[in-house]
Amino acid sequence: MDIPRIFTITESAHRIHNPFTSEKLATLGEALRLETGTQVLDLGSGSGEMLCTWARDYGIIGTGIDMSPLFTEQAKLRAEELGVAHQVRFIHDDAAGYVSDDKVGVAACVGATWIGGGVAGTIELLARSLESGGIILIGEPYWRQVPPTEEVARGCLATSISDFLTLPELIASFGRLGCDVVEMVLADQDGWDRYEAAKWLTMRRWLAANPGDELFSEVRAQLTSEPVRHATYTREYLGWGVFALMSR
Repeated sequence: MDIPRIFTITESAHRIHNPFTSEKLATLGEALRLETGTQVLDLGSGSGEMLCTWARDYGIIGTGIDMSPLFTEQAKLRAEELGVAHQVRFIHDDAAGYVSDDKVGVAACVGATWIGGGVAGTIELLARSLESGGIILIGEPYWRQVPPTEEVARGCLATSISDFLTLPELIASFGRLGCDVVEMVLADQDGWDRYEAAKWLTMRRWLAANPGDELFSEVRAQLTSEPVRHATYTREYLGWGVFALMSR
């Protein structure tokens, strides 16, 4: 069980596998008014930065589920580094369909709503682990500005303009799913730069160290095309945010 290897190559040096910076993660934790001992479930927890820093800064107790062995191991090492290994645990497993044995105060899927077949299914999945009055966190892209053509949408790595909503449309969609939006923290262009541009140095160093690898040509092609693609499309058209929801 693993994610496609190309992601573990390009994002192997990332602590955060989305356009949030460490400052944005801290802002989100503060905005949620997290209390010591709050139980947090994170489906698609990546390298564990959210749970580990929240355990250090806010005293939460966390469980992260991710299908990447590399990222799960990195999360465990990060917990040791920050001295919170007794507060958080990371499980290598498929987050799709995962339900916690114990109800949690915060159930999160920050940037991996494919695990529930989209936003609606992911909210339904997270709600199964949530205690009454708890908070669901959804991390999701949206259009900062609607692409003028389908070609531009594909430049943002979408399959179609219809893949994403605008920010007002996305917020309204949560209401139609029976949720109040009680907080949100949005990424900015600098966050996109840190997420995307950090891959380029990782790829360049990987290419130098792995000239005979079967993915060499694919990584070489990405390094050639990605800087211009990001600057032309993602940075201008695509937004991303984490939305805190409570059932009505």
